[in-house]
Amino acid sequence: MDMQTALERQKAAHLRDGEASAELRIERIDRCIRLLRENRTAIEDAVNADFGSRSRDATAVTDIAGSIGPLTHARDHLRTWMRPEKRKTTPAILSLFGARAEVRYQPKGVVGVISPWNFPVNLTFGPLAGILAAGNRAMIKPSEYTPATSELMKTMFASSFSEEEIAVVTGGPEVGEAFSRLAFDHLIFTGATSVARHVMRAAAENLVPLTLELGGKSPVILGRSADLSTAAARVMNGKTLNAGQICLAPDYVLAPEDTVDGFVEAARAAVTRMFPTLKDNPDYTSVVAQRHYERITGYVEDARAKGARVIELKPEGEDLTQQEHRKIAPTLILDPTDDMKVMQEEIFGPVLPVKGYRSLDDAIAYVNGRDRPLGLYYFGDDAAEREKVLASTTAGGVTVNDVVMHVAQEELPFGGVGPSGMGSYHGVDGFREFSHRKAVFTQMKKDIGPLKMLRPPYGAGIRKYLDSQLKA
Repeated sequence: MDMQTALERQKAAHLRDGEASAELRIERIDRCIRLLRENRTAIEDAVNADFGSRSRDATAVTDIAGSIGPLTHARDHLRTWMRPEKRKTTPAILSLFGARAEVRYQPKGVVGVISPWNFPVNLTFGPLAGILAAGNRAMIKPSEYTPATSELMKTMFASSFSEEEIAVVTGGPEVGEAFSRLAFDHLIFTGATSVARHVMRAAAENLVPLTLELGGKSPVILGRSADLSTAAARVMNGKTLNAGQICLAPDYVLAPEDTVDGFVEAARAAVTRMFPTLKDNPDYTSVVAQRHYERITGYVEDARAKGARVIELKPEGEDLTQQEHRKIAPTLILDPTDDMKVMQEEIFGPVLPVKGYRSLDDAIAYVNGRDRPLGLYYFGDDAAEREKVLASTTAGGVTVNDVVMHVAQEELPFGGVGPSGMGSYHGVDGFREFSHRKAVFTQMKKDIGPLKMLRPPYGAGIRKYLDSQLKA
């Protein structure tokens, strides 16, 4: 079935069947949960094959359990979310005579999902939690960079859903471009900012509303009160999970100048504890493709050539130049300058620049001088300093005294701002993102005087009202 036909069939089915009941929405979500549980081994195999070497435990945590959590949360709360939301009338006195105002959450219809390669299962099933909870149907275009996983998901969905409910389209960039031009009722894209510009242009042809989940250079600000050992352990965990191929991975660290060396040693110790070896360690993930491997190593060589201190954190001093897969050691870039590519581009790999600052104001100014990031991370116990960072910077979301973890909170909206994205989902915010918020006003039955005075012929009553509203 071609994409246009699939979309037309889904739209027709949406009109034919009417708004999905709570029971049907729950049943669809349960089917997704069952698919994830029953296909755990196959998912781990496929993702590992696509990456060359990808921790099975990491896949189970991030892609499988990390999808079941949002789906379960949506399933358990959607009945409450579906209830009409009462609002006050304007003026409020109208309600005394029977007028009512409310918001009804209505399915948009068919939602397109363009999912990326870094967490190919989670970033397909995660959005489906809100999409299905809101009563929609979905068409999915997974990444061509993870072909085994994409084909597996296509088979999985086909085994439990009709193509009128969920359809999966696989293929390369040309398929993705055509997919983004379809007249969906909503489209969610997760991926690079550069690609998002093309997606947004394509969607504009049909005025399709968008949710863009992008990335950017998410900074870490270490306060003077930060515990360096704990901070380094948490930062390096976020930087080495999936080999740093995470939209929310800490992209660079801003530390007080006199603590940079202490952070480096704490980071070295943290990596040694997590990864005694790298080359043949199944817990340490490869870079997904040769193109990305060369991009990341190119950042390192560019920084080295421009005078940065490069520290590879290889506990056993292993030679990673000769290996079956594309593993890159956790690498710190010290004394980075703004002309280095590593400080200009989102890294999306296990490379972490560390830059010293003299004052907190300098650190804040550095962050504010760049595009607003998807995530920002502050470490420290100084409440005043923390509040200054939170109040003076803008990011899609913030985690305090850890990294990445705000994305796992289903009660918090997840999304970017500006170049790091638009719109947000997760939990009730996902339900609302993929719903049409229909405003409904019910007028009072009795045609009383105040209503009549709003109709011609105009007289003293409306003039008295205008005087009360327009006079200072």
